[in-house]
Amino acid sequence: MGFVSLGCPKALTDSELILTQLSAEGYETSKSFEGADLVIVNTCGFIDEAVRESLDTIGEALAANGKVIVTGCLGAKQADSGANLVSEIHPRVLAVTGPHATHEVMDAVHAHLPKPHDPFVDLIPPLGSGLGDAFLPGVGVKLTPRHYAYLKISEGCNHRCTFCIIPSMRGDLVSRPIDDVLKEAKKLLEAGVKELLVVSQDTSAYGVDVKYRTGFFEGKPIKTRMLDLCEALGRMAEPFGAWVRLHYVYPYPHVDDVLPLMAQGLVLPYLDVPLQHAHPDVLRRMKRPASGERNLERIAKWREICPEIVIRSTFIAGFPGETEAEFSTLLEFMREAQIDRAGCFAYSPVKGATANDLPDPVPEAVRKERQAAFMAVAEEVSAAKLQSRVGSTMQVLVDHAPALGKKGGRGRSYADAPEIDGVVHLLPPQKASKQLKLGQFTQARIVSTQGHDLVALPV
Repeated sequence: MGFVSLGCPKALTDSELILTQLSAEGYETSKSFEGADLVIVNTCGFIDEAVRESLDTIGEALAANGKVIVTGCLGAKQADSGANLVSEIHPRVLAVTGPHATHEVMDAVHAHLPKPHDPFVDLIPPLGSGLGDAFLPGVGVKLTPRHYAYLKISEGCNHRCTFCIIPSMRGDLVSRPIDDVLKEAKKLLEAGVKELLVVSQDTSAYGVDVKYRTGFFEGKPIKTRMLDLCEALGRMAEPFGAWVRLHYVYPYPHVDDVLPLMAQGLVLPYLDVPLQHAHPDVLRRMKRPASGERNLERIAKWREICPEIVIRSTFIAGFPGETEAEFSTLLEFMREAQIDRAGCFAYSPVKGATANDLPDPVPEAVRKERQAAFMAVAEEVSAAKLQSRVGSTMQVLVDHAPALGKKGGRGRSYADAPEIDGVVHLLPPQKASKQLKLGQFTQARIVSTQGHDLVALPV
């Protein structure tokens, strides 16, 4: 069985569920398309570049193998003709499903590659399956390194941002039962995971769809609500010395209530907040839930409650109708808000997004110029923030430790989420007894900066 997982961490958790089920039924994985009896491609369909990557990957799998099942966000997109986009471009695919569709994928697998299930043998990855290193007992297959894991708390989104088509692919918000989330978190921690990364389309809205219904975990009542979930995760992770990191947090007023948990050390003082812009008129055209002025006030309040907080965000430059004055407001916001980690996309029309119909589109060249101008400001802010850490000592989670950790390695501080932020380059320990261990924490003194990264000496 060949498998390719594309897209965001939320898609990655879908892939983990599918691979866990495949493993439980005794299917083995192949490291190449050619060596597989069948290939599954979990796709992304959010922006044009991701769509092209997904379609190209499907084409490569078809050319090399011929038997391909497609799942994920791209599987839910329609072509201009009204037909399924994947099926229209690649009519040879065996089956197409949308996202979070483990059962539908398995039905397609069973139809095209049946395998008898032995309930006494096929409950763990078979030897040589290629899944042994990725399999955590009691949890299943994880596609991240063994020491960190994504914890998905909901699917879908209730917002209708004009640049986004995710609700049309993943549907409205559906929160996972809180007891299921906490049970999974406990299993991950017991399996040795040192960092839980909470993901969803809108973490702040967790429980809205079920009116914050009371659930039960280990016999105790707990509300299906962001604050209650964060406190429970933090207290659960504390004895393990593990981190809890929050992603995709909309800046609703109740997010303020989570900041004391960060100040107490129960949750990492790190917020991934997709602000997208700062000018009120642009945010209204985007149909975003907050204005730029309130965001500045909220960020100031967060830093007052928890001075160590690190804020990461993403922005869009060149949104339809964006004037020079509106873009200047965005740059001024970046300088005033001092966003620690910022990314910026030049606006790209996405098929099916209502923003495509807005008047006064910004020329592509101008969009790219504004993206570059934004990133120049963002890098100035980031460089100053990183420089201020020189001389301090930070806890670092070791992600890479070659030569038994005696020649240094690479890790991340609380300010660095995997894959999207910077890293901490660890120098060889000066003490002969000091050894860096993969997936473990070490204390390190920051000695310099290197671009978006830090350089540190283990102490």
